[in-house]
Amino acid sequence: MAVLRSLLFYVAFYAGSVGYVLYAVASMPFSQRQFRAAVHGWGRYHRACLAATVGIRVDDSDARFTPGVLYAIKHESFFEAIDTSWLFDWPSVFAKQELLDIPLWGLAARRYGIVGVDRQAGAKALRVMLAEARRHSQDGRPLVIFPEGTRVPHGDRRALQAGFAGIYKLLGLPIVPVAVDSGPLYHRWWKRPGTIRYRFGEPIPPGLPRDEVQERVRVAINALNAGGEP
Repeated sequence: MAVLRSLLFYVAFYAGSVGYVLYAVASMPFSQRQFRAAVHGWGRYHRACLAATVGIRVDDSDARFTPGVLYAIKHESFFEAIDTSWLFDWPSVFAKQELLDIPLWGLAARRYGIVGVDRQAGAKALRVMLAEARRHSQDGRPLVIFPEGTRVPHGDRRALQAGFAGIYKLLGLPIVPVAVDSGPLYHRWWKRPGTIRYRFGEPIPPGLPRDEVQERVRVAINALNAGGEP
């Protein structure tokens, strides 16, 4: 049954995603409002597909949204990467540069305000990336980052990517850590029914030493993470 329901999810979600991407690309030159609505609707459609086919529901009742902050989110699966477009209002997300190279999707992502992170880039590219992020923040958009840099299995509490503390320092923004436990249900081919939960931590002020901010964020984003190293 899990296999069948997962296959139904993949068919429904990815077939529907083609329509959302095409609509987003088509609306880009004409209407920013419709373009944003297409991306926001894609995140809502993702949740609807999960509920209808797999039986996965989302508890985001703990969500607290604050302007002018950087949200640092636990990364256990593709779920939270997709869900940010619905959870937040017009977020600007730091994402791997390779994702922006996907045909059509990458075009829409750039226009939406996804900030590409190229770990091999030099200082000039870093300045351009940070200037773009600051511009989005000044426009009132939430900034979102996955500080682990890649998906981490549920139960693991790995060190954060070294570049995360540098972004925190250079942006000079408070950080709101966000825990999510999507791994046991979503991070697999055959998905399982249940509830994915979010937990928003208290804001962490800017200007803290690298080691302190990394440890505080690491602990907070693992608040829903059973097992692993402390």
